[in-house]
Amino acid sequence: MHSDTSPKAMRAQAVQAIGLLRRAAHPDRRHLGWAIFWLILAAGLEVIGPIMGKALIDEHLLPRHLDWPRMATLLGAMLVTGWIASGLRYLQLVRLSGLAMRSVQRLREWVFSHVLRLPMAFFDRAVTGQLISRVTNDTEAVKSLYIQVLFAILDSLIVLVGTMAAMAWLDWRLMLIVLALVPAVVAIVFLYQRLSAPAVTRARALRSDINGQIAESIGGMSVLQANNAEARFGERFGATNHAHYKARLAELRANAFLLRPALDFLNVVLLAVVIFSFGQREMNAIEVGVLYAFISYIARVVEPLIQITMQFSGLQQAVVATARVAALLDEAGAPEHDKDKTDHAHAAPPGAPAVRIAHLTFGYAPGQDVLHDLSLDVPQGAFFGIVGHTGSGKSTLLSLLLRYYPSRHGCIEINGQPLDQIGNAHFRSAVGLVPQDPFLLAASARENIDMGRGLPLAAIEAAARAAHAHDFIMALEDGYDSPLGEGGSRLSTGQKQLIAIARALAGEPRILLLDEATSHIDSQTEQIVQLAMNELRGRVTVIAIAHRLSTIRDADRIVVLNHGRIAEAGSHDELMQVDGGLYQRLYLLQQLAA
Repeated sequence: MHSDTSPKAMRAQAVQAIGLLRRAAHPDRRHLGWAIFWLILAAGLEVIGPIMGKALIDEHLLPRHLDWPRMATLLGAMLVTGWIASGLRYLQLVRLSGLAMRSVQRLREWVFSHVLRLPMAFFDRAVTGQLISRVTNDTEAVKSLYIQVLFAILDSLIVLVGTMAAMAWLDWRLMLIVLALVPAVVAIVFLYQRLSAPAVTRARALRSDINGQIAESIGGMSVLQANNAEARFGERFGATNHAHYKARLAELRANAFLLRPALDFLNVVLLAVVIFSFGQREMNAIEVGVLYAFISYIARVVEPLIQITMQFSGLQQAVVATARVAALLDEAGAPEHDKDKTDHAHAAPPGAPAVRIAHLTFGYAPGQDVLHDLSLDVPQGAFFGIVGHTGSGKSTLLSLLLRYYPSRHGCIEINGQPLDQIGNAHFRSAVGLVPQDPFLLAASARENIDMGRGLPLAAIEAAARAAHAHDFIMALEDGYDSPLGEGGSRLSTGQKQLIAIARALAGEPRILLLDEATSHIDSQTEQIVQLAMNELRGRVTVIAIAHRLSTIRDADRIVVLNHGRIAEAGSHDELMQVDGGLYQRLYLLQQLAA
């Protein structure tokens, strides 16, 4: 994976990160204001401490003017201000950390909700592990951005400004010496950014690649081991992991050379210069208390600069990660349907088919059409089968019916309405899907059928009975409350498919789409599915994409696709009468294979 690490790209990432940060923090802006106020107050109290120490030395200790009540007051004031400053820092850190964690929580919900609404075209190119990394690791970087920017950098800047003001009040000439340190630190930070930014960006991208490869390998472990590919996948992971190590090593070298060591050296140089300058003056020209205050302030000047520079590495990582989250949120989601579009039950005009496809042409890439001028009417309550060889366009047609992709040429209507004019909630409740590979949650049978819709148990049981799944569910130890294991590991492939059919029927769809729902199940379960489909005839419009032709043998009409066009259409008996026809050849081949 190649990442753009140019200064222009880094500035764009910073703008993205700041915009997302403001959006995530907006509901808690009052808490942020209080945290900053306490931070400023604490920094001001810390600046006062050396001034009181200077007064104690110059007014009492050096002239041997031991006014014990006055001295006790100064010492007590130093302790009290230090204690109050510590308490304020505690309050602002707790407030700021709480704000950061709420922002992370809010942001994760935004990102996950957005991912759920992205069009299927996005997932065609997305890598699951990388998406997980963005939702978990990268959103966590927002917390680092708050703590590092607002607590470390902002705190350091406030302390720096207050300290420089106090030094200017004590002795402006010595303050100018200390001020000379700032350009040197700025130069170090600039050089560090130029050297480490590419490594930080690349390391973040490679971490997503690592997550993606782990998720991919674990998800396909059975295939990986069956093809004796463990060593090859291990080598691929090792190469990516080594590249990540090299990127982090480059970042570490920049940190080791330009951060703490360089600034510690500047601290020593500055302290030596201030002491030397003090030594060149006559003792009565400057008070010893001022030197004490300056030595105290030098540590307070250098340490914030060290903190700012030390945090720069984490800041860069947080900016890169936050920008990646912002880029994901900027991905165009599935079309939102306007309020004036139908989002309620719509009565079909008299005689209107359940599904009408008119002159539909579609391709995933320009100039590479998969479907060509396809037209088809599916009457209300009919059972239609769609068959064809691999690559004939069956799955593409199903994806268009499910509105996973927009149809650019031609029209698809549901109950007389154009597909893109139907509200999303109504469309998803009116159209059910039984996929080829049933997706089951690591939850109970009830939860897998309900899918968060809050259906009553009676409706869930009715759907399970209609799918002929009720009996085997009741045979489980806790019936509908029995956990099915991850991916339905406790069930057979056929039982998983029946659960998927029950899930689709539980939503009481008016149109049911089956995507080769019997391709992975045994003949006995296939007969059960056929029985369930026949029982739905006349009540639900069924469109079945089928590889096994026996599944749709009893369909009212069978449509045979060939290279994206309708080659034949008719009932099973009608198509079998076409000598040399495509359907006849497919059916006879399957009979011979059986």
